Amino acid sequence: MNQPIRILMTDDHPMIIEGYQNTLLSTKKPEQELHIDTANNCDESIEAMERSIRLKEQYDVLFIDIKMPPSLDGKFTSGEDLARHARKILPDAKIVILTMFNETYRIHNIVEEIKPEGFLIKSDLTSSELASAFQAILNHPPFYSGTVNRYLKQTITSDIYLDDKNRRILYLLSQGVKTKNLAEHITLSLSGVEKRKKHLKILFNIEDGQDETLVKEARKLGFI
Repeated sequence: MNQPIRILMTDDHPMIIEGYQNTLLSTKKPEQELHIDTANNCDESIEAMERSIRLKEQYDVLFIDIKMPPSLDGKFTSGEDLARHARKILPDAKIVILTMFNETYRIHNIVEEIKPEGFLIKSDLTSSELASAFQAILNHPPFYSGTVNRYLKQTITSDIYLDDKNRRILYLLSQGVKTKNLAEHITLSLSGVEKRKKHLKILFNIEDGQDETLVKEARKLGFI
């Protein structure tokens, strides 16, 4: 008899979780048995992961929404924090990120740092795609939805290479953070930030020297 596939779904919207559950249960292969647990916040998710370890019934697949209320102790503020934690305590589990975010910086950062076996943008998601994604993630990961693949392709094929700090600078500028305050968010001095901004403006061929123009061009090329 096949071992059951143990799944933990973490999302702060119970109706969304119910939809995921119903889709997977109705489209699973005949030989598959699914055991699905759910969590609606960071604390419930962490508790479920740790319980699975204690009971020696560790999860095979973790579905994690990025936008989550923080844990009560403030140590976990998003699904990204949960995914990083899961990588440490459940190293064999396949992580599936689900999110409404479709910003290039955020997608690139999640892929580089977490390396999820699945990455699905909710606006791309249909029942059939979720079903297909689940089977692909089990057997031939990774599976990334169309929006994720498109943004990753933009990053890979561009002639402009940006390291994480440069991407972070662009992202913060796009969020309205002033140059004088950038150093508070990045491990760089103010002079280091200024040098990188100057280099970015050369890379993006910004002739007027304005931060707004830099952000606009970076967004047009898919870096934000």
